[in-house]
Amino acid sequence: MDLKIDRQALVPVVQQIVNALVAWIHQGNAHSGTRLPSIRQLARDNLLSQSSVIEAYERMVAQGLLTSRQGSGFSVAEPVRVLQPRDKVQGYEEAEAGWGHFTGSPLGELKLGCGWLPESWRESDDLSYAIRQITRADMTGLFNYSTPLGLPVLRQQLQKHLKQINICVDEGQILTTHGASHALDLVVRTLLKPGDCVVIETPGFSNLYRLLKLHGIALLEVPRTCSGPQLNELYSLLENHKPRALFINSLYHNPTGSSLAPTVAQRLLQLATSHDFFIVEDDVFADLQKGACTRLVALDADERVIYVASFSKTLSSSLRLGYITASAEIIARLAEVKMITCLGGSRFCESVVASLLATGAYRKLAQRLRQRLNKDMLATLQVLEDAEWEVFTRPAGGMFIWARPGLSDYAQVREQAGKCGVSLSSGAAFNPDGAPSNWLRINVAYANDPRALAFFRATALPDRPQPS
Repeated sequence: MDLKIDRQALVPVVQQIVNALVAWIHQGNAHSGTRLPSIRQLARDNLLSQSSVIEAYERMVAQGLLTSRQGSGFSVAEPVRVLQPRDKVQGYEEAEAGWGHFTGSPLGELKLGCGWLPESWRESDDLSYAIRQITRADMTGLFNYSTPLGLPVLRQQLQKHLKQINICVDEGQILTTHGASHALDLVVRTLLKPGDCVVIETPGFSNLYRLLKLHGIALLEVPRTCSGPQLNELYSLLENHKPRALFINSLYHNPTGSSLAPTVAQRLLQLATSHDFFIVEDDVFADLQKGACTRLVALDADERVIYVASFSKTLSSSLRLGYITASAEIIARLAEVKMITCLGGSRFCESVVASLLATGAYRKLAQRLRQRLNKDMLATLQVLEDAEWEVFTRPAGGMFIWARPGLSDYAQVREQAGKCGVSLSSGAAFNPDGAPSNWLRINVAYANDPRALAFFRATALPDRPQPS
């Protein structure tokens, strides 16, 4: 068995072994009970150390993909059966819940519409080194809570990090959180009350919709265009409903991939002042920025913008580290609620990220991700054009394309996806009321997989007769 190990790649050899074997199993080369090559044979055939093969096999056993029996080697495990009723899982399956997989999806399906990078893209070396350094040098980080606003050393690094994208704030205007979702929850808990109404973009982030509804907040929908919220619709909502806030993705909007135009940004800030509402700018894709862009927080002179970002999309979803910038007054209120609800952040996680920022390792990692995503973005746009899909906009960066196939029969599209081993996001998941839609979120990091390419070819419109 040739695993095609690339010793120049950034992905560790053990992880490459795991990835290759998982792909081999999922491509139908094995079924439950199939024995894998012996450790010695696989190592010899691929010029690997036996210890690397052993570690890869053991990882797959821990993941439930293989079984091991004394004297019998390693075999493909029985697929895990999902016991929950399908209708109860459907909502979570079609919405981004931040998990590393979709609950209930068949084993091996390509999650073409998911909201995270492939596991094979994650780089562990710098992260592992930072973790080792922290455990050796800062034992208090293993046992104690962080400070209320977050570790000073991390906030100092964040201040420098933000300045590079033209966001100038003091350390006292930065609050660390357990990821962007926790940041949004803090904002809603602290600054809104049941019965308040806010403006949200449609399509948009489904978890935000559910969070606001959980807290009894009424949602006012404004359509997202290629350059930002539709301003005429927004003005009408402001005049008729007096909302307390606007929630927005300025850069690489989820799910459309569009970015805010400078003229729209200026108008939004003017409206925020004249109609007395605050803006929550969710910028979780900030570090995937390619070229110049417009952020509301960088233009905000009246401190109307509450800015939210995190490291989950780029560094690690497991570290659960995000942050908020706002006026010192708002940060103080948010910090109080943070201490009441969770006592404090993880000093360990904050120390690790501070180390990665200070050494420049995170900056280089983000740069490599941008380059890889930009290449896949161009390739995916070309593939969609060849298949005659309609694209909402041509994103300048990030990981999402919002598109729909030329085939009008959406059931046929989903059927083709299933045949190709592809799991689709539902356009309905990005609407507050779950209204059906044939628009799909495409994650370009998955779009060059052979299963995705086969799906795009299968949904291409048949050749039309040429005019005589």
